[in-house]
Amino acid sequence: MAERRGRGKGNLPQHLFTLVTPSLGHLHDVAHTSLLEGIKADNMAPYYRVLTSSSEIGVDPELLESMEKENEDNSRSWTNAWLKPRRQGESEISDALKARANHLTRIGDEEFVYAAVAAQRLALAKTPGLGSRIDITLTLLRIGFFFGDNTLITDNLARAEKKGVIGKEGKRERGNRLKVYRGLHAVSIQQFKSGGELLLDALSIFTATEPISYNDFVALTVIANILTLARVDLKKKLITSPEVFSVLPDLPVPDDLLHSLYDCHYANFFVALATLEQTYLLPSRLLFAHTRYYVREMLVESYRSVTLESLGGAFGFIANGRRHCMIDKVHQNGPI
Repeated sequence: MAERRGRGKGNLPQHLFTLVTPSLGHLHDVAHTSLLEGIKADNMAPYYRVLTSSSEIGVDPELLESMEKENEDNSRSWTNAWLKPRRQGESEISDALKARANHLTRIGDEEFVYAAVAAQRLALAKTPGLGSRIDITLTLLRIGFFFGDNTLITDNLARAEKKGVIGKEGKRERGNRLKVYRGLHAVSIQQFKSGGELLLDALSIFTATEPISYNDFVALTVIANILTLARVDLKKKLITSPEVFSVLPDLPVPDDLLHSLYDCHYANFFVALATLEQTYLLPSRLLFAHTRYYVREMLVESYRSVTLESLGGAFGFIANGRRHCMIDKVHQNGPI
């Protein structure tokens, strides 16, 4: 389970989002440290240069110089690998193209990454194996998610959903990872129902740690599905799910929201929803734009199962089935 909970490069845009959001100032120190650790791990000199020139992040000249030197050495390696097989077969050309594109993608230079996109597409055209073609498509999707390029995401999701791609690989690791990407994209555009279903389907064999860590994935799965699942399915698909159950102790806020809604503990539910808004929704690069919608719909969802007795029991303001009050005004929207 420890491996599943590892962090991927997909967290770097989240850390950057945190740093450039003034209202998240209490999270800036942790985000700054995590962002630098991720940049150092892959020698992301171009990405670091762009960040330090366009934000308040201070530049470390020695760090930048060491990463650039490492990148120059790696650049010579893939350049030689690219030049050598140009007179060889398609397989060697495809491998060299992928090596070059993956190097440019890894160091995070947006300008060169889009050159890498062209290289990946060329490799895609010259790669016959279905598994390898899906790997290239996943790489293109990761680029899109990393830089927030919605066109790149939708184009490659459409390509992946063509007949023979998900159909043949749907129950395997690559197909599972595609479900994760599809689910993340759906949630990011406020399609919580379809996105939640995809995330649930991918939960049992989750391996897509590149865009999201396992714990964050489980939290997002719970958050998306609380909003859309019927009450009976909350227990069947979330509360008693082994994957969710094993992680919920590490996710106290989604845990409180889930159980308080299912158990009709409305006083706890409203507190949990307000806490979720501040600690998960607003700080999330993926969810912050949908915070008001989510909170409003969750309130509507909670009222669907509320009764006067349960509400009174939760807040303690009704005794003996009676409420001491009087009606002083009636607003009428239409004829009775």
